[in-house]
Amino acid sequence: MPYPYAIYDVFTQTPLAGNPLAVVFDAQGLSDKAMQAITCEFNLSETVFVLPPEKAGHSARIRIFTPGYELPFAGHPTVGTAVALAERTQPGANLTLVLEENIGPVSCNVQAHGQGPAFARFGLPRLSESVPAQLDMQGLAAALGLSGAQLGFDGHQIGIWSAGVPFLMVPVNSLDAVISIQFAPGLWAQVAPQVQGRTVSAYVYCRGGVSANAHFHARAFIPDMGVTEDPATGSAVAAMTGALQAAQGWAEGTHALLIEQGFAMGRPSQIHVELTLGQARLRSASIGGFAVRIASGTLAL
Repeated sequence: MPYPYAIYDVFTQTPLAGNPLAVVFDAQGLSDKAMQAITCEFNLSETVFVLPPEKAGHSARIRIFTPGYELPFAGHPTVGTAVALAERTQPGANLTLVLEENIGPVSCNVQAHGQGPAFARFGLPRLSESVPAQLDMQGLAAALGLSGAQLGFDGHQIGIWSAGVPFLMVPVNSLDAVISIQFAPGLWAQVAPQVQGRTVSAYVYCRGGVSANAHFHARAFIPDMGVTEDPATGSAVAAMTGALQAAQGWAEGTHALLIEQGFAMGRPSQIHVELTLGQARLRSASIGGFAVRIASGTLAL
Protein backbone atom coordinates (compact mmCIF):
# COMPACT_ATOMS: atom_id res chain seq x y z
CA MET A 1 0.00 0.00 0.00
CA PRO A 2 1.39 3.46 -0.87
CA TYR A 3 2.00 6.01 1.90
CA PRO A 4 2.90 9.58 0.83
CA TYR A 5 5.65 11.30 2.76
CA ALA A 6 7.63 14.53 2.81
CA ILE A 7 10.96 15.49 4.31
CA TYR A 8 11.40 18.90 5.90
CA ASP A 9 14.40 20.70 7.33
CA VAL A 10 13.14 22.33 10.53
CA PHE A 11 14.30 25.40 12.48
CA THR A 12 15.89 26.80 9.33
CA GLN A 13 14.97 28.65 6.15
CA THR A 14 17.82 27.00 4.24
CA PRO A 15 17.65 23.53 2.69
CA LEU A 16 20.15 21.04 4.13
CA ALA A 17 20.43 22.96 7.39
CA GLY A 18 18.38 22.65 10.57
CA ASN A 19 17.00 19.30 11.73
CA PRO A 20 15.60 16.93 9.08
CA LEU A 21 12.19 15.36 9.68
CA ALA A 22 10.22 12.74 7.78
CA VAL A 23 6.43 13.11 7.83
CA VAL A 24 4.38 10.10 6.70
CA PHE A 25 0.79 11.05 5.81
CA ASP A 26 -2.34 8.86 5.91
CA ALA A 27 -0.55 6.42 8.21
CA GLN A 28 -3.64 4.61 9.50
CA GLY A 29 -3.13 0.89 9.04
CA LEU A 30 0.54 0.95 9.97
CA SER A 31 1.37 -1.06 13.09
CA ASP A 32 3.67 0.18 15.85
CA LYS A 33 6.32 -2.24 14.58
CA ALA A 34 6.00 -0.90 11.04
CA MET A 35 6.28 2.71 12.24
CA GLN A 36 9.44 1.90 14.16
CA ALA A 37 10.90 0.08 11.16
CA ILE A 38 10.08 2.95 8.79
CA THR A 39 11.73 5.37 11.22
CA CYS A 40 14.89 3.28 11.16
CA GLU A 41 14.69 3.15 7.36
CA PHE A 42 14.60 6.95 7.11
CA ASN A 43 17.42 7.01 9.70
CA LEU A 44 16.59 10.55 10.83
CA SER A 45 16.37 11.71 14.43
CA GLU A 46 12.55 11.66 14.26
CA THR A 47 9.78 10.52 11.93
CA VAL A 48 6.14 11.56 12.34
CA PHE A 49 3.13 9.47 11.35
CA VAL A 50 -0.04 11.45 10.65
CA LEU A 51 -3.39 9.87 11.52
CA PRO A 52 -6.99 11.14 11.58
CA PRO A 53 -7.81 13.16 14.72
CA GLU A 54 -9.58 11.40 17.57
CA LYS A 55 -11.50 14.53 18.61
CA ALA A 56 -13.70 16.68 16.40
CA GLY A 57 -12.21 20.08 15.69
CA HIS A 58 -8.63 18.87 15.92
CA SER A 59 -6.39 18.73 12.86
CA ALA A 60 -4.60 15.38 13.17
CA ARG A 61 -3.32 12.74 15.53
CA ILE A 62 0.45 12.38 15.25
CA ARG A 63 2.90 9.81 16.57
CA ILE A 64 6.57 10.69 16.90
CA PHE A 65 9.28 8.03 16.66
CA THR A 66 13.05 8.17 17.10
CA PRO A 67 15.25 5.30 15.85
CA GLY A 68 15.10 3.99 19.42
CA TYR A 69 11.52 4.46 20.58
CA GLU A 70 8.33 6.55 20.47
CA LEU A 71 8.23 9.99 22.13
CA PRO A 72 5.28 11.64 23.89
CA PHE A 73 6.20 15.04 22.48
CA ALA A 74 8.98 16.75 20.53
CA GLY A 75 9.57 20.24 19.18
CA HIS A 76 10.97 19.92 15.68
CA PRO A 77 8.39 17.24 14.74
CA THR A 78 5.62 19.55 15.99
CA VAL A 79 6.89 22.55 14.00
CA GLY A 80 7.66 20.50 10.89
CA THR A 81 4.37 18.59 10.89
CA ALA A 82 2.33 21.77 11.41
CA VAL A 83 4.02 23.36 8.39
CA ALA A 84 3.68 20.17 6.34
CA LEU A 85 -0.05 19.86 7.03
CA ALA A 86 -0.67 23.54 6.34
CA GLU A 87 1.18 23.40 3.03
CA ARG A 88 -0.57 20.16 2.06
CA THR A 89 -4.10 21.32 2.86
CA GLN A 90 -4.14 25.12 2.43
CA PRO A 91 -0.86 26.29 0.89
CA GLY A 92 -0.16 29.98 1.38
CA ALA A 93 -2.70 30.37 4.20
CA ASN A 94 -2.17 31.30 7.83
CA LEU A 95 -3.69 28.54 9.94
CA THR A 96 -4.19 27.39 13.52
CA LEU A 97 -3.86 23.64 13.89
CA VAL A 98 -4.36 21.37 16.89
CA LEU A 99 -2.14 18.28 16.82
CA GLU A 100 -3.00 15.37 19.11
CA GLU A 101 0.31 14.12 20.53
CA ASN A 102 0.84 11.49 23.20
CA ILE A 103 1.40 14.28 25.71
CA GLY A 104 -1.96 15.84 24.78
CA PRO A 105 -3.31 18.40 22.27
CA VAL A 106 -0.78 20.96 21.00
CA SER A 107 -2.01 24.19 19.38
CA CYS A 108 0.15 25.48 16.51
CA ASN A 109 -0.03 28.71 14.54
CA VAL A 110 1.37 28.54 11.01
CA GLN A 111 2.33 31.72 9.17
CA ALA A 112 2.92 31.64 5.44
CA HIS A 113 5.75 33.78 4.06
CA GLY A 114 4.99 34.13 0.36
CA GLN A 115 7.10 31.74 -1.69
CA GLY A 116 9.49 31.16 1.22
CA PRO A 117 9.35 28.66 4.07
CA ALA A 118 6.47 28.89 6.52
CA PHE A 119 6.90 29.59 10.24
CA ALA A 120 5.11 27.63 12.96
CA ARG A 121 4.83 28.35 16.67
CA PHE A 122 3.28 26.13 19.34
CA GLY A 123 2.48 26.64 23.00
CA LEU A 124 4.07 24.16 25.36
CA PRO A 125 1.49 21.53 26.35
CA ARG A 126 3.28 21.13 29.68
CA LEU A 127 5.41 23.68 31.53
CA SER A 128 8.95 22.75 32.44
CA GLU A 129 9.59 21.34 35.91
CA SER A 130 12.75 20.51 37.82
CA VAL A 131 13.48 16.79 38.27
CA PRO A 132 15.46 15.96 41.44
CA ALA A 133 18.49 13.71 40.92
CA GLN A 134 21.90 12.90 42.34
CA LEU A 135 24.55 14.17 39.91
CA ASP A 136 28.18 13.14 39.50
CA MET A 137 29.50 16.54 38.42
CA GLN A 138 33.06 15.40 37.72
CA GLY A 139 31.90 12.35 35.80
CA LEU A 140 29.42 14.33 33.72
CA ALA A 141 32.05 16.95 32.90
CA ALA A 142 34.50 14.21 31.89
CA ALA A 143 31.91 12.57 29.61
CA LEU A 144 31.62 15.92 27.79
CA GLY A 145 35.37 16.48 27.65
CA LEU A 146 35.09 19.47 29.99
CA SER A 147 36.44 20.42 33.39
CA GLY A 148 34.23 21.01 36.41
CA ALA A 149 35.36 24.65 36.43
CA GLN A 150 33.67 25.19 33.04
CA LEU A 151 30.21 24.23 34.31
CA GLY A 152 27.76 26.96 35.32
CA PHE A 153 27.58 30.72 34.86
CA ASP A 154 25.59 33.70 36.21
CA GLY A 155 23.22 31.66 38.36
CA HIS A 156 22.75 28.92 35.73
CA GLN A 157 23.37 25.55 37.35
CA ILE A 158 23.45 21.99 36.05
CA GLY A 159 20.20 20.11 36.69
CA ILE A 160 17.44 18.03 35.11
CA TRP A 161 14.33 19.72 33.71
CA SER A 162 11.40 18.29 31.77
CA ALA A 163 8.44 19.61 29.80
CA GLY A 164 7.47 16.10 28.76
CA VAL A 165 10.93 14.79 27.85
CA PRO A 166 13.68 15.11 30.50
CA PHE A 167 17.06 16.69 29.72
CA LEU A 168 20.08 17.42 31.85
CA MET A 169 20.70 21.15 31.40
CA VAL A 170 24.45 21.77 31.35
CA PRO A 171 25.29 25.50 31.39
CA VAL A 172 28.88 26.17 30.30
CA ASN A 173 30.78 29.40 30.80
CA SER A 174 32.01 30.06 27.24
CA LEU A 175 31.23 29.46 23.59
CA ASP A 176 34.72 28.01 23.08
CA ALA A 177 34.00 25.41 25.76
CA VAL A 178 30.75 24.34 24.09
CA ILE A 179 32.45 24.10 20.69
CA SER A 180 35.30 22.03 22.16
CA ILE A 181 33.05 19.30 23.62
CA GLN A 182 34.17 15.74 22.91
CA PHE A 183 31.19 13.62 23.90
CA ALA A 184 31.90 10.09 25.16
CA PRO A 185 28.65 8.05 24.93
CA GLY A 186 30.03 5.07 26.85
CA LEU A 187 31.17 7.18 29.79
CA TRP A 188 27.93 9.19 29.70
CA ALA A 189 25.93 5.96 30.04
CA GLN A 190 27.92 5.17 33.19
CA VAL A 191 27.65 8.56 34.94
CA ALA A 192 24.36 10.11 33.76
CA PRO A 193 21.29 9.50 35.95
CA GLN A 194 18.29 7.44 34.89
CA VAL A 195 14.98 9.28 34.50
CA GLN A 196 11.77 7.44 33.61
CA GLY A 197 13.83 4.30 33.02
CA ARG A 198 16.18 5.88 30.46
CA THR A 199 19.57 7.57 30.57
CA VAL A 200 18.96 11.30 30.58
CA SER A 201 20.14 13.30 27.54
CA ALA A 202 22.42 16.35 27.74
CA TYR A 203 21.58 19.86 26.59
CA VAL A 204 24.73 21.97 26.86
CA TYR A 205 24.43 25.73 26.45
CA CYS A 206 26.25 29.02 26.94
CA ARG A 207 25.29 32.64 26.70
CA GLY A 208 25.68 34.31 23.28
CA GLY A 209 26.46 32.45 20.10
CA VAL A 210 27.99 32.36 16.66
CA SER A 211 25.21 34.62 15.33
CA ALA A 212 25.15 38.17 16.66
CA ASN A 213 21.42 37.95 17.49
CA ALA A 214 21.60 34.63 19.39
CA HIS A 215 20.90 34.74 23.13
CA PHE A 216 22.19 31.20 23.75
CA HIS A 217 24.23 28.63 21.85
CA ALA A 218 23.49 24.94 22.50
CA ARG A 219 24.42 21.37 21.64
CA ALA A 220 22.28 18.28 22.35
CA PHE A 221 23.58 14.75 22.97
CA ILE A 222 20.87 12.07 22.97
CA PRO A 223 22.51 8.62 22.72
CA ASP A 224 19.64 6.77 24.40
CA MET A 225 17.33 7.79 21.52
CA GLY A 226 19.79 6.46 18.93
CA VAL A 227 20.99 10.01 18.16
CA THR A 228 24.50 10.91 19.36
CA GLU A 229 24.13 14.63 18.55
CA ASP A 230 20.97 16.42 17.42
CA PRO A 231 21.06 19.63 15.34
CA ALA A 232 17.89 21.25 16.79
CA THR A 233 15.98 19.94 19.80
CA GLY A 234 12.67 21.61 20.59
CA SER A 235 11.83 19.31 23.49
CA ALA A 236 15.15 20.25 25.10
CA VAL A 237 14.41 23.94 24.62
CA ALA A 238 10.99 23.34 26.16
CA ALA A 239 12.73 21.86 29.20
CA MET A 240 15.26 24.70 29.15
CA THR A 241 12.54 27.32 29.68
CA GLY A 242 12.22 26.24 33.31
CA ALA A 243 15.97 26.41 33.85
CA LEU A 244 16.11 29.87 32.27
CA GLN A 245 13.29 31.22 34.41
CA ALA A 246 14.95 29.87 37.55
CA ALA A 247 18.35 31.37 36.72
CA GLN A 248 17.62 34.65 34.98
CA GLY A 249 15.39 36.46 37.47
CA TRP A 250 13.51 38.23 34.69
CA ALA A 251 10.78 40.78 35.32
CA GLU A 252 7.13 39.92 34.72
CA GLY A 253 6.01 39.94 31.11
CA THR A 254 6.99 38.18 27.87
CA HIS A 255 10.62 37.60 26.94
CA ALA A 256 11.65 36.59 23.41
CA LEU A 257 14.83 34.58 22.90
CA LEU A 258 16.74 33.06 20.01
CA ILE A 259 18.63 29.82 20.64
CA GLU A 260 21.06 28.53 18.04
CA GLN A 261 22.10 24.91 17.72
CA GLY A 262 23.62 22.51 15.19
CA PHE A 263 26.62 24.62 14.20
CA ALA A 264 29.12 21.93 15.23
CA MET A 265 27.35 19.53 12.86
CA GLY A 266 27.26 21.87 9.89
CA ARG A 267 23.47 22.19 10.24
CA PRO A 268 22.87 25.61 11.80
CA SER A 269 19.45 25.96 13.41
CA GLN A 270 17.51 28.80 15.02
CA ILE A 271 14.84 28.14 17.64
CA HIS A 272 12.57 31.01 18.65
CA VAL A 273 11.33 30.96 22.24
CA GLU A 274 8.89 33.16 24.15
CA LEU A 275 8.46 32.94 27.93
CA THR A 276 5.71 34.72 29.85
CA LEU A 277 6.38 35.28 33.54
CA GLY A 278 4.06 36.39 36.32
CA GLN A 279 4.57 36.52 40.08
CA ALA A 280 8.10 35.09 39.67
CA ARG A 281 6.74 32.00 37.91
CA LEU A 282 6.72 30.70 34.37
CA ARG A 283 3.12 31.12 33.20
CA SER A 284 3.42 30.02 29.57
CA ALA A 285 6.00 29.41 26.88
CA SER A 286 6.07 28.84 23.15
CA ILE A 287 8.56 27.57 20.60
CA GLY A 288 8.69 28.48 16.94
CA GLY A 289 10.75 28.11 13.81
CA PHE A 290 10.76 27.91 10.05
CA ALA A 291 10.54 24.65 8.10
CA VAL A 292 11.42 24.05 4.44
CA ARG A 293 10.37 21.01 2.39
CA ILE A 294 13.27 19.39 0.57
CA ALA A 295 11.77 16.11 -0.67
CA SER A 296 8.55 14.19 -1.12
CA GLY A 297 7.61 10.75 -2.32
CA THR A 298 5.71 7.55 -1.63
CA LEU A 299 6.52 4.57 0.51
CA ALA A 300 5.66 1.38 -1.39
CA LEU A 301 4.78 -1.05 1.39
